[in-house]
Amino acid sequence: MKTTLDELQAFVRVVDSGSISAAAEQLTQTASGVSRALSRLEDKLDVTLLRRTTRRLELTEEGQAFLAQARKILDAVEDAEEQMKLRRQKPAGRLRVNAAAPFMLHAVVPLIAGFRAQYPDIQLELHSSDQIIDLLEQRTDVAIRIGPLRDSTLHARPLGSSCLRVLASPAYLKTHGTPQSVEELSRHSLLGFTQPDSLNQWPLRYALGDAYSITPRLGASSGETLRQLALAGAGIVCLADFMTRADRANGELVQVLLAYTVEVRQPIHAVYYRNTALASRITCFLDYLAGQLLEA
Repeated sequence: MKTTLDELQAFVRVVDSGSISAAAEQLTQTASGVSRALSRLEDKLDVTLLRRTTRRLELTEEGQAFLAQARKILDAVEDAEEQMKLRRQKPAGRLRVNAAAPFMLHAVVPLIAGFRAQYPDIQLELHSSDQIIDLLEQRTDVAIRIGPLRDSTLHARPLGSSCLRVLASPAYLKTHGTPQSVEELSRHSLLGFTQPDSLNQWPLRYALGDAYSITPRLGASSGETLRQLALAGAGIVCLADFMTRADRANGELVQVLLAYTVEVRQPIHAVYYRNTALASRITCFLDYLAGQLLEA
């Protein structure tokens, strides 16, 4: 027979209250019922958890070890019940969301009308930053991060991923020619990030490996700026699908060096501090976002 939650609860309450009668009162049960629950638990575990005398109850060594695990189980159940309770409530209040400008514009903003229709009582505040922010300092509830996460004390939830592609406008390629090999890129105008350098590692297979490090002829701190430059025919760029899907669909940007491209997907995570008061707002926003984004 399996241990039940009622038996675990009886055991923990007896330990915390110091007596079977006090535990029975707290649990609104009879003392004999609590005593029987303890006996069943000990029989199932085949150990003595509590030494009972006429004056006191004392944990055995096995009881001490089992108590810690019992508390974890009961805490986990309580937490799960609380999360379900929050989901049943009508989420309301302010929710501050931060994301890099390109992701906010191309991935989040198109979903906001649908989210607001479903959760009209949540007051969204959308903030954009191309730098990683401190959530507490910026009074932010949820931040969307693109790429590998740094070590952090934040809770993280994966929302999807987005592929990287090397792209150029048809106008640029008509004027400057289409590169036929990775090595030919050195003769082209390459658009890249001013920082960090890791964003200028393009997923291209060539003689020295599967990542081609570029030196930008024209640099920018924002992916959206680079996208606009590429659309204007200023050069070749490497950007994530979430910001270029429409451009590729309508032919304003085309992929180059497809045969040399290595599939690299940037992970997309939401990060946040655990806050029970905010839990329902955060949960419903991230559920909605993840359900709509899929593979960005």
